[in-house]
Amino acid sequence: MTGHAPDRQPLTYAAAGVDVEAGEKAVALMRAAVESTHGPRVLGGVGGFAGLLSLDTSRYRDPVLASSADGVGTKLLVAQELDRHDTIGIDLVAMVVDDVVVAGAEPLFLLDYLAVGRIVPERVATIVDGVADGCRQARCALLGGETAEHPDAMEPDAYDLAGFGVGVVERDRMLGADLVEPGDVLLALASSGLHANGFSLVRRVLERAGVDYDRTPPELGRTIGEELLEPTRIYAGDLVDLLAAGVELRALCHVTGGGLPGNLPRALPAGLVGRVDRSSWTPPPIFGLLAELGPVDEAELARATNLGVGMVAVLPASEVDRASSFLSARGVPNWVMGEVTAQG
Repeated sequence: MTGHAPDRQPLTYAAAGVDVEAGEKAVALMRAAVESTHGPRVLGGVGGFAGLLSLDTSRYRDPVLASSADGVGTKLLVAQELDRHDTIGIDLVAMVVDDVVVAGAEPLFLLDYLAVGRIVPERVATIVDGVADGCRQARCALLGGETAEHPDAMEPDAYDLAGFGVGVVERDRMLGADLVEPGDVLLALASSGLHANGFSLVRRVLERAGVDYDRTPPELGRTIGEELLEPTRIYAGDLVDLLAAGVELRALCHVTGGGLPGNLPRALPAGLVGRVDRSSWTPPPIFGLLAELGPVDEAELARATNLGVGMVAVLPASEVDRASSFLSARGVPNWVMGEVTAQG
């Protein structure tokens, strides 16, 4: 009988590809960032089996919980290619909390899930620092999460990131398509760039055009890589405050995958349409650059990206000036993009 004798040396979890000590180090490194998002309503600390938050029920008459789950898509591949991981967590928070606020809800907490091929504690901590930064911007707690090492299922330097958020709103203050009326105005809130959508198309455009991330097109004034990794604008805090100031909104539209054509109809009831005036704004230079390099026609670009509009507020015409002034004072550029009319 031939062949090698089986190796009878004791096998360890680390030898199988899972480094428990590295995971513990990563938790220690991220602890301060996570705890920086905790307020007095968070019970317990980092490391429990469940995150606990006490809901101040005295603030609400008929509270409704709003929840959302999302990821960052293939923007992660750009971060991994450039080995820059400090802002991708902000994108994650934005994708989640800006869905939650569409219901009119105030984000309460977020849970994150990070799957890695190999735990590098410093890199994990940097990613979670970004998540904590986003939570501070959104004024919600990073209540807990999971970092999982997946040897063999992922390449050693690969990772994926997901988030799950919960907010609360009074039932009689919920926003939605059922409140929208003909004559309502579409107020566009500017994006900070591509946000975290359309990156499969973006990456293919750059690859086919032979354009590297370190190129600095004059119209951008920085490298393409820096432009692509610009963090997603988080609207939740400003919109929560806008509602608290008594400004009446009917509905909100978070412009993510599918762009305006795919998302605006979700904020409108049957029988009504949003008439968008495309001449009311010029998309930031990155969108024109991608259209030229592709080439990609504008209709296709509009289906894949936000074209410079990250959120749309649907509101009565009488509230436009107040809403616009409030958001401008908060540093959120905005403009009247169109109106709601009957279909036909």
